Amino acid sequence: MTEVLILGGTGWLSGRIARRWADDGAAVTCLARGARPAPAGVTLVRGDRDQPDAYDGLARGWDHVVDISSRADHVAAAVAALGAHAQRWSYISSMSVYADDATVCADESAPVHEAARPGDEYDYAAEKVAAEQQVRALGDRALIVRPGLIVGDGDPSDRFGYWAAAFARARGDSVLLPPLEGRVTQVIDVDDLAAYVITASAAGVSGAVNAIGDRHPLQDVLLRIQDAVGHRGETVIADEDWLADHGVAYWSGERSLPLWLPADMTGFMTRSNAAFHRTGGALRAIDDTIARVVADEIARGVDRERRAGLAREDERALLAELL
Repeated sequence: MTEVLILGGTGWLSGRIARRWADDGAAVTCLARGARPAPAGVTLVRGDRDQPDAYDGLARGWDHVVDISSRADHVAAAVAALGAHAQRWSYISSMSVYADDATVCADESAPVHEAARPGDEYDYAAEKVAAEQQVRALGDRALIVRPGLIVGDGDPSDRFGYWAAAFARARGDSVLLPPLEGRVTQVIDVDDLAAYVITASAAGVSGAVNAIGDRHPLQDVLLRIQDAVGHRGETVIADEDWLADHGVAYWSGERSLPLWLPADMTGFMTRSNAAFHRTGGALRAIDDTIARVVADEIARGVDRERRAGLAREDERALLAELL
Protein backbone atom coordinates (compact mmCIF):
# COMPACT_ATOMS: atom_id res chain seq x y z
CA MET A 1 0.00 0.00 0.00
CA THR A 2 1.23 3.49 -0.84
CA GLU A 3 2.29 5.38 2.30
CA VAL A 4 1.73 9.13 2.16
CA LEU A 5 2.63 11.82 4.69
CA ILE A 6 1.08 15.25 4.28
CA LEU A 7 2.52 18.04 6.37
CA GLY A 8 -0.76 19.77 6.98
CA GLY A 9 -3.64 17.90 5.43
CA THR A 10 -6.49 19.62 7.24
CA GLY A 11 -6.58 22.89 5.29
CA TRP A 12 -8.42 23.66 2.08
CA LEU A 13 -5.94 22.44 -0.53
CA SER A 14 -3.99 20.00 1.62
CA GLY A 15 -7.26 18.47 2.81
CA ARG A 16 -8.33 17.88 -0.79
CA ILE A 17 -5.00 16.21 -1.52
CA ALA A 18 -5.28 14.00 1.56
CA ARG A 19 -8.86 12.99 0.85
CA ARG A 20 -8.22 12.22 -2.81
CA TRP A 21 -5.15 10.12 -2.05
CA ALA A 22 -7.08 8.20 0.63
CA ASP A 23 -9.95 7.65 -1.80
CA ASP A 24 -7.40 6.20 -4.22
CA GLY A 25 -6.45 3.59 -1.62
CA ALA A 26 -3.31 5.10 -0.09
CA ALA A 27 -2.57 5.04 3.63
CA VAL A 28 -2.48 8.76 4.37
CA THR A 29 -1.08 10.38 7.52
CA CYS A 30 -1.39 14.10 8.22
CA LEU A 31 0.82 16.06 10.58
CA ALA A 32 -1.12 19.06 11.89
CA ARG A 33 -1.88 20.90 15.09
CA GLY A 34 -5.33 19.36 15.18
CA ALA A 35 -7.41 22.54 15.21
CA ARG A 36 -9.39 21.08 12.31
CA PRO A 37 -10.33 17.44 11.70
CA ALA A 38 -8.53 15.33 9.16
CA PRO A 39 -10.52 14.01 6.19
CA ALA A 40 -12.29 10.70 6.65
CA GLY A 41 -9.98 7.72 6.35
CA VAL A 42 -6.86 9.79 7.12
CA THR A 43 -4.70 9.35 10.23
CA LEU A 44 -4.05 12.59 12.10
CA VAL A 45 -0.80 12.99 14.03
CA ARG A 46 -0.84 16.12 16.16
CA GLY A 47 2.31 18.17 16.07
CA ASP A 48 3.47 21.78 16.13
CA ARG A 49 6.07 22.55 13.46
CA ASP A 50 7.41 25.37 15.59
CA GLN A 51 8.66 22.73 18.04
CA PRO A 52 11.85 20.66 17.57
CA ASP A 53 10.04 17.39 18.31
CA ALA A 54 7.39 17.91 15.59
CA TYR A 55 8.65 15.01 13.47
CA ASP A 56 9.38 12.52 16.25
CA GLY A 57 8.02 9.12 15.29
CA LEU A 58 7.64 10.06 11.60
CA ALA A 59 11.18 9.27 10.47
CA ARG A 60 10.23 6.08 8.62
CA GLY A 61 9.74 5.06 5.02
CA TRP A 62 7.29 7.16 3.01
CA ASP A 63 6.42 6.74 -0.63
CA HIS A 64 5.35 10.37 -0.81
CA VAL A 65 5.71 13.41 1.42
CA VAL A 66 3.75 16.56 0.59
CA ASP A 67 4.47 19.93 2.19
CA ILE A 68 2.51 23.14 1.67
CA SER A 69 4.08 25.42 4.27
CA SER A 70 4.82 29.05 3.48
CA ARG A 71 7.57 29.21 6.08
CA ALA A 72 11.06 28.31 4.93
CA ASP A 73 12.18 27.28 8.42
CA HIS A 74 9.35 24.75 8.61
CA VAL A 75 10.32 23.33 5.23
CA ALA A 76 14.02 23.20 6.10
CA ALA A 77 13.32 21.31 9.33
CA ALA A 78 11.03 18.85 7.55
CA VAL A 79 13.59 18.12 4.83
CA ALA A 80 16.31 17.62 7.44
CA ALA A 81 14.17 15.27 9.54
CA LEU A 82 12.36 13.32 6.82
CA GLY A 83 14.13 13.87 3.51
CA ALA A 84 16.18 10.68 3.77
CA HIS A 85 13.01 8.65 4.43
CA ALA A 86 10.96 9.82 1.43
CA GLN A 87 11.03 8.27 -2.01
CA ARG A 88 9.21 11.31 -3.44
CA TRP A 89 8.73 14.81 -2.04
CA SER A 90 6.21 17.31 -3.39
CA TYR A 91 6.34 20.92 -2.29
CA ILE A 92 3.40 23.20 -3.02
CA SER A 93 5.00 26.54 -3.77
CA SER A 94 3.37 29.44 -5.61
CA MET A 95 3.68 31.47 -8.80
CA SER A 96 4.18 34.43 -6.46
CA VAL A 97 7.86 33.41 -6.47
CA TYR A 98 8.32 35.10 -9.86
CA ALA A 99 9.89 38.53 -9.89
CA ASP A 100 8.69 39.42 -13.40
CA ASP A 101 4.98 40.28 -13.62
CA ALA A 102 5.15 41.84 -17.08
CA THR A 103 6.34 39.11 -19.48
CA VAL A 104 3.47 37.25 -21.13
CA CYS A 105 3.67 33.44 -21.20
CA ALA A 106 6.78 33.23 -19.01
CA ASP A 107 7.64 29.67 -18.04
CA GLU A 108 9.38 28.05 -15.07
CA SER A 109 12.75 29.49 -16.09
CA ALA A 110 11.61 33.05 -15.32
CA PRO A 111 13.55 34.90 -12.59
CA VAL A 112 12.34 34.59 -9.02
CA HIS A 113 12.51 36.91 -6.04
CA GLU A 114 15.42 36.91 -3.63
CA ALA A 115 15.06 34.15 -1.05
CA ALA A 116 14.17 35.02 2.51
CA ARG A 117 16.99 34.90 5.03
CA PRO A 118 16.77 34.19 8.75
CA GLY A 119 15.78 37.34 10.57
CA ASP A 120 14.11 38.98 7.56
CA GLU A 121 10.65 40.42 7.96
CA TYR A 122 8.14 37.85 6.69
CA ASP A 123 7.44 38.05 2.98
CA TYR A 124 5.33 35.32 1.38
CA ALA A 125 7.11 35.21 -1.97
CA ALA A 126 10.59 35.31 -0.46
CA GLU A 127 9.68 32.52 1.99
CA LYS A 128 8.41 30.33 -0.83
CA VAL A 129 11.62 30.89 -2.80
CA ALA A 130 13.72 29.95 0.23
CA ALA A 131 11.56 26.90 0.85
CA GLU A 132 12.02 25.78 -2.76
CA GLN A 133 15.78 25.99 -2.27
CA GLN A 134 15.54 23.62 0.69
CA VAL A 135 13.48 21.11 -1.26
CA ARG A 136 15.82 21.19 -4.26
CA ALA A 137 18.45 19.52 -2.06
CA LEU A 138 16.46 16.30 -2.62
CA GLY A 139 17.37 16.33 -6.30
CA ASP A 140 15.19 14.46 -8.76
CA ARG A 141 13.05 13.07 -5.94
CA ALA A 142 11.48 16.51 -5.55
CA LEU A 143 8.52 18.04 -7.37
CA ILE A 144 7.90 21.76 -6.87
CA VAL A 145 4.34 22.69 -7.80
CA ARG A 146 3.75 26.39 -8.41
CA PRO A 147 0.01 27.08 -8.43
CA GLY A 148 -1.47 30.36 -9.48
CA LEU A 149 -4.87 31.46 -8.21
CA ILE A 150 -6.63 28.40 -6.76
CA VAL A 151 -10.43 28.49 -6.93
CA GLY A 152 -13.37 26.27 -6.08
CA ASP A 153 -15.93 25.58 -3.40
CA GLY A 154 -14.82 26.33 0.13
CA ASP A 155 -12.16 28.83 -1.00
CA PRO A 156 -11.09 30.72 2.15
CA SER A 157 -9.63 33.64 0.17
CA ASP A 158 -13.06 34.76 -1.17
CA ARG A 159 -11.51 36.13 -4.36
CA PHE A 160 -13.10 34.16 -7.20
CA GLY A 161 -16.22 33.54 -5.13
CA TYR A 162 -16.74 37.26 -4.59
CA TRP A 163 -18.19 37.62 -8.06
CA ALA A 164 -20.73 34.85 -7.58
CA ALA A 165 -21.81 36.52 -4.35
CA ALA A 166 -21.85 40.00 -5.90
CA PHE A 167 -24.19 38.96 -8.71
CA ALA A 168 -26.39 36.85 -6.43
CA ARG A 169 -26.86 39.47 -3.71
CA ALA A 170 -27.60 42.24 -6.23
CA ARG A 171 -30.66 40.37 -7.51
CA GLY A 172 -31.96 42.72 -10.22
CA ASP A 173 -29.83 45.70 -9.20
CA SER A 174 -26.53 46.88 -10.64
CA VAL A 175 -23.11 45.36 -9.99
CA LEU A 176 -19.89 47.38 -10.02
CA LEU A 177 -17.13 46.07 -12.29
CA PRO A 178 -13.51 47.16 -12.83
CA PRO A 179 -12.08 47.96 -16.27
CA LEU A 180 -12.21 44.78 -18.35
CA GLU A 181 -10.75 45.60 -21.76
CA GLY A 182 -7.56 43.62 -22.31
CA ARG A 183 -7.68 42.04 -18.85
CA VAL A 184 -7.36 38.28 -18.48
CA THR A 185 -7.65 35.78 -15.68
CA GLN A 186 -5.96 32.44 -15.14
CA VAL A 187 -7.10 30.09 -12.39
CA ILE A 188 -6.94 26.43 -11.40
CA ASP A 189 -9.70 24.43 -9.77
CA VAL A 190 -8.64 23.13 -6.35
CA ASP A 191 -9.63 19.59 -7.29
CA ASP A 192 -7.65 19.70 -10.54
CA LEU A 193 -4.63 20.86 -8.55
CA ALA A 194 -5.06 18.11 -5.96
CA ALA A 195 -5.32 15.52 -8.73
CA TYR A 196 -2.16 16.84 -10.38
CA VAL A 197 -0.11 16.66 -7.18
CA ILE A 198 -1.01 12.99 -6.85
CA THR A 199 -0.59 11.93 -10.47
CA ALA A 200 2.61 13.92 -11.05
CA SER A 201 4.15 12.63 -7.82
CA ALA A 202 3.28 9.06 -8.76
CA ALA A 203 4.68 9.56 -12.27
CA GLY A 204 8.02 10.78 -10.91
CA VAL A 205 7.77 14.31 -12.29
CA SER A 206 10.53 16.46 -10.82
CA GLY A 207 11.55 20.09 -10.87
CA ALA A 208 9.26 23.11 -10.92
CA VAL A 209 5.90 23.14 -12.71
CA ASN A 210 3.44 26.03 -13.08
CA ALA A 211 0.12 24.49 -12.06
CA ILE A 212 -2.42 26.86 -13.51
CA GLY A 213 -5.33 26.89 -15.92
CA ASP A 214 -5.64 28.33 -19.38
CA ARG A 215 -6.09 32.06 -19.92
CA HIS A 216 -9.58 33.55 -20.25
CA PRO A 217 -10.66 37.14 -20.83
CA LEU A 218 -11.79 38.50 -17.47
CA GLN A 219 -14.92 39.90 -19.09
CA ASP A 220 -15.85 36.45 -20.39
CA VAL A 221 -15.41 34.81 -16.97
CA LEU A 222 -17.49 37.45 -15.20
CA LEU A 223 -20.25 37.10 -17.81
CA ARG A 224 -20.22 33.33 -17.29
CA ILE A 225 -20.57 33.84 -13.53
CA GLN A 226 -23.37 36.36 -14.08
CA ASP A 227 -25.22 33.88 -16.31
CA ALA A 228 -24.72 31.02 -13.84
CA VAL A 229 -26.21 33.14 -11.05
CA GLY A 230 -29.08 34.33 -13.25
CA HIS A 231 -28.39 38.01 -12.57
CA ARG A 232 -30.38 40.23 -14.95
CA GLY A 233 -29.43 43.64 -13.61
CA GLU A 234 -26.99 46.04 -15.20
CA THR A 235 -23.22 45.98 -14.83
CA VAL A 236 -21.42 49.29 -14.39
CA ILE A 237 -17.74 49.57 -15.29
CA ALA A 238 -15.78 52.17 -13.35
CA ASP A 239 -12.66 53.94 -14.58
CA GLU A 240 -9.36 52.80 -13.10
CA ASP A 241 -8.40 56.20 -11.71
CA TRP A 242 -11.90 56.71 -10.29
CA LEU A 243 -11.68 53.42 -8.40
CA ALA A 244 -8.24 54.29 -7.05
CA ASP A 245 -9.44 57.73 -5.95
CA HIS A 246 -12.28 56.04 -4.07
CA GLY A 247 -10.06 53.60 -2.23
CA VAL A 248 -10.95 50.46 -4.16
CA ALA A 249 -8.00 48.06 -4.25
CA TYR A 250 -6.80 45.64 -6.88
CA TRP A 251 -6.89 41.85 -6.67
CA SER A 252 -7.87 40.98 -3.07
CA GLY A 253 -8.39 42.10 0.47
CA GLU A 254 -10.77 44.52 2.11
CA ARG A 255 -12.59 46.98 -0.16
CA SER A 256 -11.26 45.45 -3.37
CA LEU A 257 -12.50 44.21 -6.72
CA PRO A 258 -10.96 40.72 -6.89
CA LEU A 259 -9.18 39.41 -9.99
CA TRP A 260 -8.65 42.99 -11.24
CA LEU A 261 -4.98 43.84 -11.77
CA PRO A 262 -3.03 46.95 -12.77
CA ALA A 263 -2.74 47.29 -16.53
CA ASP A 264 1.04 46.89 -16.47
CA MET A 265 0.90 43.47 -14.75
CA THR A 266 0.50 41.75 -18.10
CA GLY A 267 2.37 38.62 -17.07
CA PHE A 268 0.80 37.91 -13.69
CA MET A 269 -2.20 35.99 -15.04
CA THR A 270 -0.66 34.85 -18.33
CA ARG A 271 1.98 32.34 -17.20
CA SER A 272 2.84 29.36 -19.36
CA ASN A 273 1.16 26.12 -18.29
CA ALA A 274 2.79 24.02 -21.01
CA ALA A 275 4.78 21.93 -18.50
CA PHE A 276 1.62 21.25 -16.52
CA HIS A 277 -0.14 19.89 -19.59
CA ARG A 278 2.97 18.00 -20.73
CA THR A 279 3.28 16.21 -17.37
CA GLY A 280 -0.31 15.02 -17.18
CA GLY A 281 -2.18 18.03 -15.82
CA ALA A 282 -5.87 18.06 -16.68
CA LEU A 283 -8.32 20.96 -16.48
CA ARG A 284 -12.08 20.81 -16.16
CA ALA A 285 -14.28 23.27 -18.03
CA ILE A 286 -14.37 26.69 -16.36
CA ASP A 287 -18.19 26.50 -16.33
CA ASP A 288 -18.02 23.42 -14.09
CA THR A 289 -15.92 25.31 -11.55
CA ILE A 290 -18.20 28.34 -11.76
CA ALA A 291 -21.32 26.23 -11.12
CA ARG A 292 -19.75 24.71 -8.01
CA VAL A 293 -18.57 28.10 -6.73
CA VAL A 294 -22.00 29.68 -7.26
CA ALA A 295 -23.71 26.88 -5.31
CA ASP A 296 -21.11 27.13 -2.55
CA GLU A 297 -21.42 30.92 -2.19
CA ILE A 298 -25.19 30.72 -1.98
CA ALA A 299 -24.94 27.96 0.64
CA ARG A 300 -22.38 29.90 2.70
CA GLY A 301 -24.34 33.17 2.44
CA VAL A 302 -23.70 35.90 -0.10
CA ASP A 303 -23.96 38.66 2.50
CA ARG A 304 -21.48 37.12 4.92
CA GLU A 305 -18.34 38.95 6.01
CA ARG A 306 -15.65 38.32 3.43
CA ARG A 307 -11.86 38.44 3.19
CA ALA A 308 -11.96 40.02 -0.27
CA GLY A 309 -14.26 42.31 -2.20
CA LEU A 310 -16.71 45.06 -1.43
CA ALA A 311 -19.48 44.88 1.14
CA ARG A 312 -22.81 45.40 -0.60
CA GLU A 313 -23.41 48.71 1.21
CA ASP A 314 -20.03 50.00 -0.03
CA GLU A 315 -20.81 48.85 -3.54
CA ARG A 316 -24.19 50.61 -3.46
CA ALA A 317 -22.56 53.84 -2.27
CA LEU A 318 -19.98 53.69 -5.05
CA LEU A 319 -22.61 52.98 -7.67
CA ALA A 320 -24.74 55.88 -6.43
CA GLU A 321 -21.82 58.26 -6.73
CA LEU A 322 -20.75 56.89 -10.11
CA LEU A 323 -24.21 57.09 -11.63
